[in-house]
Amino acid sequence: MLRSQGQPPLSLLKDTEAPLTTDTLPVQAKNVSKIYGRTAALRGVSLELQPGRFYVLRGENGAGKSTLLRMVAGLSQPTQGEILIFGKQTREARQEIGYMGHAPLVYDELSGMENLRFFAQLYGIKSDAPLEKALALVGLDPRLSRRSGEYSQGMRQRLSVARAIFHQPRLLLLDEPFSNVDPESASQIANVLAGMRSSGTTILLITHQLGLLANIADEFLFLSAGQLVSRSSVPQATA
Repeated sequence: MLRSQGQPPLSLLKDTEAPLTTDTLPVQAKNVSKIYGRTAALRGVSLELQPGRFYVLRGENGAGKSTLLRMVAGLSQPTQGEILIFGKQTREARQEIGYMGHAPLVYDELSGMENLRFFAQLYGIKSDAPLEKALALVGLDPRLSRRSGEYSQGMRQRLSVARAIFHQPRLLLLDEPFSNVDPESASQIANVLAGMRSSGTTILLITHQLGLLANIADEFLFLSAGQLVSRSSVPQATA
């Protein structure tokens, strides 16, 4: 079937008329709390994330941002409440999720490609093609044989992003992806995220560097003392 010039590819079109159901929502958090001893890291957080949107999680240090991100990723379980990913329990939806924690998870003795091959086994991916594509997207040469322990901080951060996206997740979770990286690497990462958002990936990200996301982010979520206090289309000052 022919398309008229200027019309986006059919694969990028979204049926805005179709009602959203539980299994189409990337994230549903229902009255989620997380208690460590006598400390409440999260208190009664409820939220829904819409498909194909870019969310930035904001708040002061200790507000519960990383705790919430880890629970959405299925790496930690709520003390109370429930989190659903595309209508499924987090442990059943891990193939749908790409996660990058605050500290880059890479093996220093392996090259960039060897790192991705190791993690690809967890997803049953045997071809190098998606791994090479992910490395190229973040500006790393798949043929680079140097151990990742010899990479600069910016290169390690970009490798961590590649590790989070090579399996083409529908939900991408990132904790401070721009932390301690050079401007070129930060810009490269921001461009990758913009492209993924445009292709329909839902992104939830923690960062203090809002300038890189001025034209990308759709909504800012604000946590304070473990509670979701507001949502806005514009950033707000935080401590």
